[in-house]
Amino acid sequence: MNARLDLAGSPLAMKVSKHFVAINQLIAGSELPIATQHLVEIRASQINGCGFCTDMHTKEAAHAGETSTRLNLVAAWREATVFTEAERAALELAEEGTRLADAAGGVPDAVWENAAKFHTEEQLVALVSLIALINAFNRGNVIVRQPAGDYVVPS
Repeated sequence: MNARLDLAGSPLAMKVSKHFVAINQLIAGSELPIATQHLVEIRASQINGCGFCTDMHTKEAAHAGETSTRLNLVAAWREATVFTEAERAALELAEEGTRLADAAGGVPDAVWENAAKFHTEEQLVALVSLIALINAFNRGNVIVRQPAGDYVVPS
């Protein structure tokens, strides 16, 4: 499969990407645990059907030490016993924030309150920003049909 656009060859796409990556670096350096960041990126990418981001973020999480058991269970996190309560709250917020069009009224108060029980305000800022950012990345990659499977984690 070939992408509809060569984003790496577009000067405008590279400028936009530079800003997205800068935002991602700010979030990566936040108080939000990196394991939670990876889980949220993976789950939103799964929901959005973004093979490129799912490939990238599962490989990056594994490289960072995430276990194959946890990676394999992200899609079934509700039934899995391998996630902390804080991670589960973040995954729930990620799902609700990704599926905004599926429910009138946006993210339910109960979901927000649960996330707020386990995360500081700064962590919540990072979490909301990450959810918005990964959804933007997903949508761009899905629209252009960015192929998946060849991502290599930089050393």
